[in-house]
Amino acid sequence: MMEKKKLSRREMDKLRHRRQMLAAALDLFSLKGYHNVSMHEIAGKAEFAIGTLYKFFKNKEDLYKALIMEKADEYHRALSDVLSKENDTLAVIGDYIAAKAQIFANSVAALRLYFAETRGASFNIKAGLDQDIRKLYDEMVEQLVSTMKRGIDRKVLKEGDPYYMAVALEGLTNSFLFCWLEDPKHHSYEENVQMIKEMFLNGCLAK
Repeated sequence: MMEKKKLSRREMDKLRHRRQMLAAALDLFSLKGYHNVSMHEIAGKAEFAIGTLYKFFKNKEDLYKALIMEKADEYHRALSDVLSKENDTLAVIGDYIAAKAQIFANSVAALRLYFAETRGASFNIKAGLDQDIRKLYDEMVEQLVSTMKRGIDRKVLKEGDPYYMAVALEGLTNSFLFCWLEDPKHHSYEENVQMIKEMFLNGCLAK
């Protein structure tokens, strides 16, 4: 097995600076929307000179795409890890529902941006971003479909179209996430994980 190349001090500093810039952009985009944020604002919030920001990203669109793709990749990778386990189907479904709480638990800004992007609000980004995100999403849904299919084959879930089951679970979890985003004090997603699971299985569990 090849050893991971150790990064130089200069490379580590560049990675840290890039993370700081993306974190500042995430906060601003999630609060104000893509069109209402300037590169100067991002540089100021990240406490870098505007010229330094342009050394990392050629323009605002480039920065936004990097941010969205990084967050989308983290999100779908975490869910893919859960769905790739060959555990009991009901355990995988429960873990999948819970994983969404863990992904967004420490980042309301990421959740706000996720919904803005997926619902098409405020953003109009070119450069093939939609296709890239769609590819990640489709791969994750296919894994969820495979989970449903295994559950049907094992007689754990009732006979039905595994794709529609996957879409139903996605819609249900996202609805609860949206409620949590709108009013986190009264609609905790994490506290409702068991309810979400029961609501889904009430329609899909084999008798």
